[in-house]
Amino acid sequence: MSHLFRRSAAALLILGAPGAVLAQTQSGNSFNPKISLILNGQYAHYSSKAPADVAGALLGGESDYAPEGFSIGETELAIESNIDDQFHGWTAISIGNDGHGNADVSVEEAYINTLALPDGLAVKLGRFFSDIGYQNHVHAHAWDFADAPLVYRTFFGGQLGDDGVQLRWLAPTDLFLEIGAEGLRGDAFPAGGDSRSGVEAWTAFAHVGGDIGFSGSWRLGAWHYDGKSDDRRSSGDEDVDTSFTGKSHINGLDFVYKWAPNGNPEVHNFVLQAEAMRRSENGSVIYDPDGAADASAYDGTQFGWYVQGVYQFIQRWRVGLRYDRMNASNSVANPVGGTSLATLADDGDHPQRVSAMLDFSNSEFSRIRLQYNRDESRPDNKADNQILVQYIFAMGSHPAHQF
Repeated sequence: MSHLFRRSAAALLILGAPGAVLAQTQSGNSFNPKISLILNGQYAHYSSKAPADVAGALLGGESDYAPEGFSIGETELAIESNIDDQFHGWTAISIGNDGHGNADVSVEEAYINTLALPDGLAVKLGRFFSDIGYQNHVHAHAWDFADAPLVYRTFFGGQLGDDGVQLRWLAPTDLFLEIGAEGLRGDAFPAGGDSRSGVEAWTAFAHVGGDIGFSGSWRLGAWHYDGKSDDRRSSGDEDVDTSFTGKSHINGLDFVYKWAPNGNPEVHNFVLQAEAMRRSENGSVIYDPDGAADASAYDGTQFGWYVQGVYQFIQRWRVGLRYDRMNASNSVANPVGGTSLATLADDGDHPQRVSAMLDFSNSEFSRIRLQYNRDESRPDNKADNQILVQYIFAMGSHPAHQF
């Protein structure tokens, strides 16, 4: 394994600084659990009051914008420890805001890892964020922007997490090479619905990475997602009665490059990150499935990508710029005007967004961020000027984040 990967694995960085390359699965406290609480809140202002739809796509239940005004965002309680010499456990409880002033408590992750399988093999069991893509496995408090990339919001409702099993193999080579697959229950968007009694979704992924001199490191990934839906309901701001039954197939590529002088990110560092995804869906959609409406045949293809760069120009201060873009080519039989079926059939626009952020980290346990989005992702293609002010504070001992 390359020198930057080895050297960075020991760092315990709460907020996802570039030095944290590989997460430590074995706790330094042996069998004493590490307990941490992440406080994540924000203030949001949107110039547009239109529903937060995306032209050419049906959105999932977690895809709404953060509530306007003050909100607690997502508070995370995490507990992790070695269970014995063979197993390691991790649990993350998320406390969010349902948009109506009420707490929304959910089990974000709860899984066990194996620690001592031979030949570079590892197994994960339980509920976890999938290792597809680059950002998907990263918890929201460690994102470089206050919100998920547009393609993540559209394809996964922000992030893909599900119940299942994961198998990974790490090759015994100097070049970082990892191959894995996941069998999932299929409850999470873009799958979901009834009849979740077997493996209704699965993924496969491969990662390769290494160093560029003493200051740079990189990782390239390719992956596939396959999921089945049975009466999956969309849940946009106004249209909660659209059902999809069929299959979703998503292919993706991701790339990240991290730079720090001589591998030391203390004062200066830079991260370049990009992902591209293509989703194809086929099946049937129904608006108002509990009423008298008939099913409409649906065959759609959507493509999305983003690229972002984040630079720490002096100690504790970073700036970042991100660009998102989507497009779609869908066929919907008998789209009903004024409903999400018309939005799904509206593939003439190219939703896009530009984001800029500035954040200050007093330490690895605290961060305050100011972000501006010029969002042109709605079907009317009108710009929504968005202002987000976010704070992230960590209490307790938290494991390192992956590369």
